[in-house]
Amino acid sequence: MKLNKYKKLSGDASFRSFYRTKSSIIVYSKKNKISNLLIYDAVNKLLNRNKIIAPKLISNQYSKNFIEIEDFGDETVFNLISRNKRDKVLVFKKILNLLIKIQKIKNVKIKTFKKKYYQIPNYTNKKLLDEAGLFYEWYLKKNLNLNNRKKIKSELNNIFKNLLNKLELKKNVFVHRDFHISNIMVNNNKLALIDSQDAVFGNQAYDLASLIDDVRIETSLKFKKELLKEYFKINKNINKKKLINDFEILSVLRNFKIIGIFKRLSIRDKKHKYLKLIPYAWKLINNRINNSNFKELNSFLKKLKYKK
Repeated sequence: MKLNKYKKLSGDASFRSFYRTKSSIIVYSKKNKISNLLIYDAVNKLLNRNKIIAPKLISNQYSKNFIEIEDFGDETVFNLISRNKRDKVLVFKKILNLLIKIQKIKNVKIKTFKKKYYQIPNYTNKKLLDEAGLFYEWYLKKNLNLNNRKKIKSELNNIFKNLLNKLELKKNVFVHRDFHISNIMVNNNKLALIDSQDAVFGNQAYDLASLIDDVRIETSLKFKKELLKEYFKINKNINKKKLINDFEILSVLRNFKIIGIFKRLSIRDKKHKYLKLIPYAWKLINNRINNSNFKELNSFLKKLKYKK
């Protein structure tokens, strides 16, 4: 198939490319195609089986590095809210209901189009630590004297480890892992989920933090508190104290990861558009580190003059 005869769509932060035909979307990925094509479709299949709208497979051309999936159009929730901020509360309430539906998924295995089973992995503390470490590798290290690097890396790693050890909720819910309003489409007035290939089983607070402390859209602390209250109202069985504790820790670690990823995209992949979001990522971190859990982190950032 000659992809250049189709309209190329603006891509995401992965190694995938997207093309629109008359009736479908072609997802092309020569690099990391197991994750970007095979696992992507498997997780979409799992979502659909749990009555969550995600792109269905139309044709599998895996040997040629692409698959063909449903076209949900161009309307993301981000675009919808950007045009009409008055409906923001209502839209976010619908998203919270979608999130709770996702968190009820219990399946861990799904058969791929290669007829082998893929098991959704666990979101271990090691994986969370490695992701937060992207902040040091791609952002912090670039601004440090060579003599200080080893010591500072070790200190920051220990701070992140200590934060992870303070998490209180079990790692037992489906986590999309990139749950934000640019990955939620509006399809026939219903919400549909995309970009799901990195799904894991992990902490209930992770996707909630990803949604509420989303670096792509600035919202007030008051609005963020309203969304948390709404989540508790819908999901009455959760321990509020434990969830807020984990929400704050995971939000901070996620935004450190995001700062590292955005710098990596710029340096390694020449994708510079994400750099403009880094100042707000710092603001999101600073919003959450005003309690005793973050005493070590606050001291570290002040010492390095990195508290933005």
